[in-house]
Amino acid sequence: MIRKLVPLIVITVLLCPAAGMAKAADKIALVVSTLDNPFFVTMSDGAKAKAKALGLDLVVVDSQNDPAKELANVEDVLDQNVKVLLLNPVDSDAAKASVRAAQVDNVPVITLDRSANGAKVICHIASDNVGGGKTAGELIISKLGGHGNVAELEGQPGTDAARDRSNGFREAIAGAPGIKLVASQPANFDRTQGLNVMENMLQAHPDIDAVFAANDEMALGATKAIQASGRKIIVVGFDGTRDGIAAVRNGSMYATIAQQPELIGSLGVEQANNLITGHHIPKSIPVPLKVISNGAPVVHGADQASTR
Repeated sequence: MIRKLVPLIVITVLLCPAAGMAKAADKIALVVSTLDNPFFVTMSDGAKAKAKALGLDLVVVDSQNDPAKELANVEDVLDQNVKVLLLNPVDSDAAKASVRAAQVDNVPVITLDRSANGAKVICHIASDNVGGGKTAGELIISKLGGHGNVAELEGQPGTDAARDRSNGFREAIAGAPGIKLVASQPANFDRTQGLNVMENMLQAHPDIDAVFAANDEMALGATKAIQASGRKIIVVGFDGTRDGIAAVRNGSMYATIAQQPELIGSLGVEQANNLITGHHIPKSIPVPLKVISNGAPVVHGADQASTR
């Protein structure tokens, strides 16, 4: 009997992990609204780089701008036993369903760039979209000398980023009696839609002097329509993507209000790691904006860059 038991004991010891052996990497997930937009690709890249540096296992999934797909993605990553969910919502109102699904599984949620209306999350990391929209309006007012007709390409309805940027822009121009908003229409943060909407606006309003587009993709579409028309119109975008900055440098765009998507993604993962390791994290983290024009970039909100 003793001889028969010895091999079993040896096998059991060999199968047991040694004391102090490193555990498997903690898994977290980033559910992103769309990877067709360069802004969110950069945000994901920032998250991946930080996860690698911290030794975390990061799963990134694309919701393809579909709220139903987003919820399915969230349910899928929850089945993979993630410890923290980073959520960049497709739609701020619809996102509460995704947050609630995570809460049922006791998985904390951190939202990135866009909030989840009507849902409680652990932390929200985003730029000051209202302030950025206001800055865009102020740039246009200054460039036009306080007089002119302006148009607005709005972002995707239902997102707080689109709403807040528009509110900030309109707040700025409301304080300039000589500025008239002659046209405003959603182009859903999409370059092709920005082109099409701008073409229609140019036909309906031959007296447009400036355009504010709520992201660089729409601004780039608008500049293409403007160039085809042969007219000279000031265009201010938002996001500070590589293509947007290049357009500012070559003069086809006047300026872009640059976010820091890589930093947003990096901060999201950093705070997820803080949660996992038992540290307190703030409810809100503002990320500074930059104005990029043909001059040097200027950081706005740098005094608020620290977490709070």
